[in-house]
Amino acid sequence: MNRFWSKALVGLTPYTSGEQPKDQRYVKLNTNENPYPPSPKVAEAINAFQIDSLRLYPDPDTTDVKNAVADFYDVNPRNVFVGNSSDEVLALSFMSFFINDKPVVFPDISYSFYPVYCDLYKIKAHMVPVKSDFSIDFDNFPSDNGGVIFPNPNAPTGKAVDLATVEKVVAAHPNSVVIVDEAYVDFGAESAIQLTKKYMNLLVVQTLSKSRSLAGLRVGYAIGHENLITGLNMAKNSFNSYPLDRIAIVGAAAAIKDRAYFEECCSKIIATREWSVKALEEIGFKVTPSAANFIFASPNGKYSAHDLYLDLKEKGVLVRYWNKPKISDWVRITIGTDEEMKILIKKIIELLD
Repeated sequence: MNRFWSKALVGLTPYTSGEQPKDQRYVKLNTNENPYPPSPKVAEAINAFQIDSLRLYPDPDTTDVKNAVADFYDVNPRNVFVGNSSDEVLALSFMSFFINDKPVVFPDISYSFYPVYCDLYKIKAHMVPVKSDFSIDFDNFPSDNGGVIFPNPNAPTGKAVDLATVEKVVAAHPNSVVIVDEAYVDFGAESAIQLTKKYMNLLVVQTLSKSRSLAGLRVGYAIGHENLITGLNMAKNSFNSYPLDRIAIVGAAAAIKDRAYFEECCSKIIATREWSVKALEEIGFKVTPSAANFIFASPNGKYSAHDLYLDLKEKGVLVRYWNKPKISDWVRITIGTDEEMKILIKKIIELLD
């Protein structure tokens, strides 16, 4: 059956994305999508787009997006790389910087795409156990490694570390590329982007899927030393010279430029998150401190996390569950609108009664 597959696929376990069911309408709190629409300026830009131009290839350098990112974060456009989602940027980063004889280091509880990339590229992985409170144990990251990567805030726990800690990690591994995956940074953590001006081994990766409500447009970017960006461009241009289509470039640039809408959206989600944490704790749940647009919660013995996931789905509410060691008693809950979170709490209370 699989006799035509290449050896690269043998034994590979692909990443499993969150459910996108089509059988009914759900309160969808399982894939960390933004509950609010993109900036109105995105709609304006796309509506003004000249459809005739789709007969032409897009800008391979995504200049408009690079310039918008550079202006937003006060960096040089030469220090910006743009890709088709942060997942693609990460995949190209693993290819560009981590394929060597030494293992890449990351927490054992973190973004589950990391071990997939390692399997795909045949990279050795050194997964460092997180502490009992789910904090990352940076002190146990071995100095002899082929690269370091970690999310800040971490996923699925939502826990963040401060900028001083990030800098300490980067400085401790001067001979390795350190990638900080900041997919959720805009909801309460400190970005390490300005540290890229100081450390040539630091690469910061972000996405427009979360805080800018563009999960459906697939745009991500990396910021780092020009040498790292050159490496990423070599990998990109050996794989797909045109990662962003013309419409994505227009929409992404417009979203990045609308700082006021971005800040308003993040503030609303943070406020709803804090209310939701309090509401869950009041009914006896254990919740980790979150700086993301989701919360990591345990029924704390009041209910099986697996059963909670299934029963909430039955009641029309989707959350994320992993049957994995250390986190099998926990669910990850995306922050929705105030109304959606009230529905969640109401359904949980009904299940507990």
